[in-house]
Formats: sequence, C-alpha cells, structure tokens
Amino acid sequence: MNMQRRSALKSIAGAIGGLVSLPAWANGWTPESIGSVSGLPADQQTLLGEIVETIIPETDTPGAKSLKVHQFALRMINDCYGEPAQTALTKGLAATEETARQTYAKAFAACDATQRTDVLSKLSASTDEVTKRFAGLIKNLTIQGYMNSEYYLTNVAKYVMAPGFYHGCVPAPTRSLTEKK
Repeated sequence: MNMQRRSALKSIAGAIGGLVSLPAWANGWTPESIGSVSGLPADQQTLLGEIVETIIPETDTPGAKSLKVHQFALRMINDCYGEPAQTALTKGLAATEETARQTYAKAFAACDATQRTDVLSKLSASTDEVTKRFAGLIKNLTIQGYMNSEYYLTNVAKYVMAPGFYHGCVPAPTRSLTEKK
C-alpha cells in the first residue's frame, strides 16, 4: 500500500515537472515556430504522423496530424530528451510497422482506425521495455503537443493572454470599500 502511494506520487510529480519544464517555443506553438525538424527519414516521419493521428483523430476539429503534432514530438525528443528516448523512437517506429505486419499483414498506414488502435495497444502492453517506453512517450507528447498548440489554445480552450478587462464606462462605486455599513 505504501509503495503504491510512493509510486503514484512519483508519477504525479513527474507529470507536473514535465509540464513546468516545457521549453519556451512549446507554448502556443505552430508548425512555423518549430522550424524544420531533422533526424528521421521522410517515411518514418510519415509513420509518426499516422501514429499521432491515431491517438487524436480528426473529427469536427483538426486531428494531431493536420496540426503537425508529430513535428512537435520530434522536436521535443531532439531538444529535450536524451539518447534513450531517441533510440526508443527509432526502435518504436520499427516495432510499430513490424507489429502491424505480423498482426494484419499490411503496413500501419494501410490499417483502418480500429486496427491501428489495436497495434498501439499491443505496443503499450509489450514486454519489451523500449517498445513500451516508445508507446508511452509518443502518447504523452501527442497529448501535450495538441493541448499546447496555438489552434487548441485559441479555438478550443479560448486562451486569453491577459485575463480581465478594464471597462472605463462603468461608474465608480459611491462608497469606498473600507467604510462600514
């Protein structure tokens, strides 16, 4: 019981610490503010785009792929994470394709939404620690990138940089706040 509580507290502290330690470019980011992200071949970047689209698909709002959350994830992994995360990314993308081919005899991109979700669930439940780390990392970065995107902050969350407004046409109160009734 006590070990579970410690584990839960460590998880919560890690999540809060991760949110606080976002780089300056990551708040209200756009694909233009990220710039070019290198490190992966084009086919693997496309695969990563399909993975993030599976996590947050397009509905009446843009999905993660159309907001280019995969570029956000790549930039975060390149700038903020170390070599283990970069290795997990490369091995995880290969494991995604391999799992899709073994399970459905086709590439991940050719699978339908249900099959893609199943492949990602299998990666999350994998006994291979690197594959499991990849699945968790990409899921967290997808959610973090989507919720910190300029589109989400301005259109969904209705983010206002300076809350509260000055209304100069409102008459001043007749009594001061320090007077007693």
